[in-house]
Amino acid sequence: MAERMYDVVVWGASGFTGRLVAAYLYQQYGTDKTLRWAAAGRSREKLAAVLQQLGCPEVPVLIADSNNLASLTALSGSTRVVCTTVGPYGRYGDLLVEACVSTATHYCDLSGEVSWMRRMIDRHHQAAQAAGVKIVHSCGFDSVPSDMGVFFLQQQALARWGGYAVKISGRVKAAKGGFSGGTYASMKEQMLEAAADKDMRRLMGNPYALNPDPAYKGDDRKDLREVVFDKQAKAWIGPFVMAGINTRIVRRSHALAGFPYGPHFCYDEAVITGKGWKGRLSGNLMLLGLGLVASARPGSIAGRLLDRFMPKPGEGPSPKQQEEGYFYLVFYGKSADGRWLRVDVKGKRDPGYGATSRMLAEAAVSLAKDENLPQVAGVLTPSIALGEALIERLERHADIRFSVRD
Repeated sequence: MAERMYDVVVWGASGFTGRLVAAYLYQQYGTDKTLRWAAAGRSREKLAAVLQQLGCPEVPVLIADSNNLASLTALSGSTRVVCTTVGPYGRYGDLLVEACVSTATHYCDLSGEVSWMRRMIDRHHQAAQAAGVKIVHSCGFDSVPSDMGVFFLQQQALARWGGYAVKISGRVKAAKGGFSGGTYASMKEQMLEAAADKDMRRLMGNPYALNPDPAYKGDDRKDLREVVFDKQAKAWIGPFVMAGINTRIVRRSHALAGFPYGPHFCYDEAVITGKGWKGRLSGNLMLLGLGLVASARPGSIAGRLLDRFMPKPGEGPSPKQQEEGYFYLVFYGKSADGRWLRVDVKGKRDPGYGATSRMLAEAAVSLAKDENLPQVAGVLTPSIALGEALIERLERHADIRFSVRD
C-alpha cells in the first residue's frame, strides 16, 4: 500500500458534501505532496469545474462508475484510502466496499443506513480482517461525536476511577445547521426498505442491529420515543432523530473491543428540549413534528408533499449557514458505585455538513497517514479503527473540542 499513487481519493467530490471534503483537504493540506490526494466521480467535466472553483485545478481527477466493479477496483487500487460521500449507500455503496476489500484499501464513509451497514458486516468483515483492511462507517456527525465522546469519557473514567462507566447517556444540548438533499434521499431509502421488508423493520428496531452478533441480548432499551424529565440534565428530553444509528455504532464499538465496560453497559441518546413547562412544550412540539415526518412514507400524499419542500440531491445549507452552525453534546457517565463524570463535545460549523466534511476528511487522512492506529481490521467504527488519533486530529484541525467535568 505504501507504493500507491495516492494517500486519499475523495469519491463523489462533485457532490454537495464531497465538494466540502475536497475544499477542506485543499485548505488544510494543499497540494504540495504532504498529502497525495485526488478527486473522483463519474464526470470529468463536473470534477474539473469543482476543482477550478476551489482554486486547485491541479488536483488529479479519477473517473469510475458506482455500478462497474472493474472501474472501482482500478480506483481503489490506486490509493491507500477511499473516502466516499456517494449515497444513498444502500443504492450506490456495495461494489465500492467490495473493491476496497479486494484491493486491501482502507475505506471511510458517512453512512447512517443501519440495514446497509449490517449487510456490509455480514459480507465483508471476515475478508477485511484477513486482508488487514479498515472499513469504517459513520465518520460524520453520525456517529463521530457520539462514538468518540463515549470513548473519551471512558478513557477519562479509567484514569480517574480506575474503572469504566457502566452507563452513559448522550444528550444534544444545542445544535444549529441545515439539511441536504443527500441526507433526505438516504432517509427515504431506509423508509422504503423498512416498508417493503418485515425483517428489515425488525432489524432497524433492534438495539444491537450492528453488533457482531445481532441476536446479542443486553440491558439497552429501545430509543426514546416520548418526552420525559432527565434528572441528570435537570431538563426535559425528547427523541433524537440520529439516536437510531449513533447508539448502535457505540454498541458495536463496545462489542468489537470485547465488552470492556462490562456485560451490563448501557448507552442512550436524546435531545435536551429545555426546563420547566416551556421545555416540556418544546419537546412535545418536536415529537409531533417527528411523527408527521415518520407518517410521510415515500409515495404517500404526505410523502409527496414533503418531497416538494425538502432539498433535492446536490442541494444543502449555504456557506453562511454552514459557517454559523455549531453543535454541543453532553455525555453523562455513571460508575458502578454511583459516581458521575461529564464530558462535553463542542464543534463549530453546521454539524451535518460544515463539521461533518471535516470529520470525514480527518478520518481519511488518519487512515492514510497515522502510524499509531489500533492494530485491528474489519468492518469497524470510528473509535475502534482510529482511537485517540482521531480525537487529536479533530481538536487540532477541525474545531471540535472534547472536555471533561467531574
